Amino acid sequence: MTQSGLHPADLEPSWVGERTYVTRRRLTLIDAPVLLSLMVCLLTLIPSHLILPGMTDLGRPALIVATLMWFWWMTARLNSRLVLTGPQPMRWAVLGFLLSMLLSYAIGFLRGLTTMEANSADRWMLTAAAISGVILLTADGMPNWQRLDGVLRVFVYCCAFVAVVGLLQAFLYFDLTQYMRVPGLEMKGWIVGLEIRGGGVRVPSTTFHYIEFSLMMAMALPFAIHFTRFSETPRQRQLFGFLALLIAAAIPATMSRTGFVALALVLLVLMPVWGWRLRYNMMALGFAMFAALAVVKPSIVTTISDMFLGASTDPSITSRTDRYEMVGYYFSQRPWFGRGTGTWVSPQYQYLDNQWLAFALTNGVVGVAVLAALHITAIIVALQARKRSTSERDRHLCTVLVAVQVVAIAAGFTFDSLSFSTYATAMSFLVGMCGAVWRLSHPALMVRTSTPRSFGA
Repeated sequence: MTQSGLHPADLEPSWVGERTYVTRRRLTLIDAPVLLSLMVCLLTLIPSHLILPGMTDLGRPALIVATLMWFWWMTARLNSRLVLTGPQPMRWAVLGFLLSMLLSYAIGFLRGLTTMEANSADRWMLTAAAISGVILLTADGMPNWQRLDGVLRVFVYCCAFVAVVGLLQAFLYFDLTQYMRVPGLEMKGWIVGLEIRGGGVRVPSTTFHYIEFSLMMAMALPFAIHFTRFSETPRQRQLFGFLALLIAAAIPATMSRTGFVALALVLLVLMPVWGWRLRYNMMALGFAMFAALAVVKPSIVTTISDMFLGASTDPSITSRTDRYEMVGYYFSQRPWFGRGTGTWVSPQYQYLDNQWLAFALTNGVVGVAVLAALHITAIIVALQARKRSTSERDRHLCTVLVAVQVVAIAAGFTFDSLSFSTYATAMSFLVGMCGAVWRLSHPALMVRTSTPRSFGA
């Protein structure tokens, strides 16, 4: 990165058409980074139970913006002057995901669905459109590295706000989100609220569930650490260091085993690329925070220890494993394409708390394969971008994106991850970021941004 914060590639002349060259430093009033930043703000700053009047939970403002992204991307593909140049592996991964969802959706209706199953299937197809729109617009719409950094900074800022709300809920034993009203929106559905667990209280902040909150914090923390290391000025590095502390402190407040596992996976991926000094500082900081927590509230430390040491007898785990026999029975009936997209719906069927098993039942082996391929493709392209990158900053960012995808794969084993819109949308955004760094680091002398092919009339 240069002193002004620009990436050297942003100023390279790149071929658009015959005798036409441009740079990636193209300024527009409204582009993909602006819309993505808006979506992130709506997703995190507005409580998940607030929706547009008369709509289902898909009426969240952030999800409406995400769905519009799908139409924006498709419209651009239909206009030859706006089609993005060059290949993009994430497009093929998303295409496989959508085709699998659509095929299982049709198979479900051929099987015959109840009204509840049919409504859930429709909802899942709309969710698939929103997820795909976020991935594609993020992967293909980032004009340059500076704008990419800007959107990720917005993501960290917003997650720090979510962390503050969660910490206040934990210390005050009071749900602040009940008073976070937005004019024009109404409350919809069941609100999870606060829950006592051992010596602590589980808090969801602005998300729907405690596990979802913990995963959002675990995904945001490595980006906060990244900007703490590589921001341009000391003041910015200090600011992001403070935000990283807030986000890290919020993970114990969720009292969620998933959050701690996700944090461990993030550190497992990142520590090999850190120097010994940074590893030592991170370990020392972690021990200091743990010791402070033990002094302030020892019962929380005991509860966290019991969550892992007593996992074999924990009802939240045994209830999951007890369902394996039932899952095997239904899976054996329709193993390849499943019972139909989104048709495993409560209360008609039991909660599974396992996205991979749920996908095996609804979309079969093929569905599980394409969902895994989506994450694996994101990991591969991020690793390719890391290999191409020449600066430590870019390589570290690519490693952070890999760590987040590892967390996403693991999270699917701990809860119905794609059923929780805050997590699912944020995960889609970060999958798309893997495609964006692959495109921006590509060596071909072609514009791989939102620049049109030509500038004719």
